Amino acid sequence: MRPAPLRPAAAPATTTAQPQRYLTNDEAADYLRLSPRTLEKQRVLGGGPKFRKFGRRVMYA
Repeated sequence: MRPAPLRPAAAPATTTAQPQRYLTNDEAADYLRLSPRTLEKQRVLGGGPKFRKFGRRVMYA
């Protein structure tokens, strides 16, 4: 006899994944009440909010 195949555990119903919403430089600057240039400077210096690059486009999480 072969053992029954293992099935992955079902995820609890309470965990609903929210889609990630990315903001453009202008949207993030408006949300944070900063100038877009200040946000760019913070990114270059290693500060500011988390960001991700899609090709040449910078998007903030």
